[in-house]
Amino acid sequence: MAAADLGAAEWERSKITNQDLNLLKKLGISKKPKAVCFPSEESYPTPPMGYRVSFVDHLIRGLSAPIHPFLRGLLFVYGLQLHHLTPNSILHISIFITLCEAFLGVQPNWALWKRIFFCRRNGSANVAYNIGGVVISVRSSVNYFDVKLPDSVQGWRKKWLYIREENHGCAEDNIPPFDGAEKILRRRSWDAEATEEERISTEALMTRIHELQNTRGKELSGIQITAYFLRTRVQPLQARKNPFWNYAGDEDTDRLSTSLEVKDLDRLIRKISSLKKKDPIPSTYRVKPYSATNALPKDHPNLVSLPPLPEGGEVEERTVISDDNQDAPSFVTEPADSRKSAGSDEKEDASEATASAQSPPPAVSPKNKRKRNDAEDSGTSKPEEAVPSRQRQLMIHTSRPSSVLMMKKKYQLLMWLLERPMIKELLRIGAQFIGYRDYASKTEEKLAEVNERANTLAQKLEQSEEARKKAESDAVEARREADKAKADAAGVEDLRKRLHDAETSLSDHIAAQIAREEAITKHKTSQEFELEDPDNDPLLDAVSFLEFHGTEAREGIDEAKAGLSRLFPYFFPKKEEPATFLALAKCFNPPEDLGLKMRHENMKVAVESTVALVADSQQTIDWAKVGNTEQIEQTKWRSLIKAAKLNTKKILAYLGIKPSSTPSSSRPEV
Repeated sequence: MAAADLGAAEWERSKITNQDLNLLKKLGISKKPKAVCFPSEESYPTPPMGYRVSFVDHLIRGLSAPIHPFLRGLLFVYGLQLHHLTPNSILHISIFITLCEAFLGVQPNWALWKRIFFCRRNGSANVAYNIGGVVISVRSSVNYFDVKLPDSVQGWRKKWLYIREENHGCAEDNIPPFDGAEKILRRRSWDAEATEEERISTEALMTRIHELQNTRGKELSGIQITAYFLRTRVQPLQARKNPFWNYAGDEDTDRLSTSLEVKDLDRLIRKISSLKKKDPIPSTYRVKPYSATNALPKDHPNLVSLPPLPEGGEVEERTVISDDNQDAPSFVTEPADSRKSAGSDEKEDASEATASAQSPPPAVSPKNKRKRNDAEDSGTSKPEEAVPSRQRQLMIHTSRPSSVLMMKKKYQLLMWLLERPMIKELLRIGAQFIGYRDYASKTEEKLAEVNERANTLAQKLEQSEEARKKAESDAVEARREADKAKADAAGVEDLRKRLHDAETSLSDHIAAQIAREEAITKHKTSQEFELEDPDNDPLLDAVSFLEFHGTEAREGIDEAKAGLSRLFPYFFPKKEEPATFLALAKCFNPPEDLGLKMRHENMKVAVESTVALVADSQQTIDWAKVGNTEQIEQTKWRSLIKAAKLNTKKILAYLGIKPSSTPSSSRPEV
């Protein structure tokens, strides 16, 4: 019974974690712009133009675009796509290329590859996987490096993404276009062995591999090779400018990133291998790899053997020897890449080493090889297969009617035509054309949507352009106003500063003036100043002149205040004397003439005193004649007036007699 191919049922929505993104960033795989494109919500890969489908576990094991010509040749010869290979198979290819370039000093050798590896289907008798449906295993008869592949790669089929296809100058570096519906067909090339000539040419390389494995003190392991290409940060499966034997260290142009930290390298090696925590990670190499600092010997052989590429045409190794419509093919269960069911988490049960141990030994001759392939790869051992083809035709001719025989011949002819490489290629191209036609129709619909969105965006762009122009004009106007306001603010600030300086200067002047006045009024000085011409001295002001005569001024003020204080109660009875000298002085300078008032009062007192004196002398006086001084004897009046005590002088002045000294009758100055 033929195994059921899951096909598109295996694909589901991609689930890439932040830890995976950080790992790709550290490895430098997503360093270039648009080098990696992550799917959105699709559950089946639809890579954009220029992109191919890949997996996170493929990338961390050495895969990168553009792919190495050797990997491109393997995919062509085996009739595979990248998603058909398991992560452990990718690691096998990376280790082999690193081994050839860094430790053997040759290009990846196709003949050497055929001596070491072969392909098998991954699955069971009832289920044939499409994603990871092919396992690359080591032949059981070959003593090869112990790679220590893990027993389980959890959930790698769900971590798919798109990597950008880069044209590296030749078609050999291009990744085959993605075709998720393409079935995996077992081909004769899967178990192709090296010819006798190829064995002879690669014998030296096999001997060197055995020396690298078994030289005491200089043993080389698969983990050391893995750690080497991870530490150099050069992807082995990428088309590079220089092979590993020209590796130039930190300045190498093929490096994707800087060196990994020790903890990151340790974690990555344990992730892709079966090493445990107690197993050490090799930090040095007992065998020094070839590089720019360890050049190849001058007489080192240059062996070139690459697998056939598409430009060379179809090759006989690509011939299909069994498919899912025939009897069930022989399967190998690769626990690292198998799953319990299509919807499970791809939990694997055993290792690829088990698959290698179960593989048949290589055949001795091409004839025996063909018989072994027919018997083992088909999964059956029918007796009629051992009957010669001519005898089978005779048996069919004698046992069946001619119509049946004709139908059989037509069927055989049809099958023969379908087996032809050109017919197969035409069918494949036709299938791809149908897919491309559907893709083109979808692209046209998307293009129409894009055009509509472009028109909308153009309108919005036009509106935004008008808004931008208006905003620019507003910005210019606002800038002009801001400059004007800034200039005004600068003028205001200058005025404010000048005002502040003037206020400060005035305050300082006032403070100095007050201090000088206080010093003048509170302190007396006996210092004498001798000036030749103080009135015409330009350096002297009023205050300085006052300082020169401060003592006299203070004494005059004190005497004036004392005199006014004595006169105050007389002129202003029943009033309180003012506290300050200025207020006291102002009291003696009212609108009315205080001197005239004083004379009137004195005259009244004088008359009263005179009357009192006359009354005391008991004389009879005609008071009507008193005013006429000519009728009174002058001597008599003089004697009377002298007795008038304090007011005699004023009375004499009233009577017209001038005393020896007469006080001024003018208004006193205050």
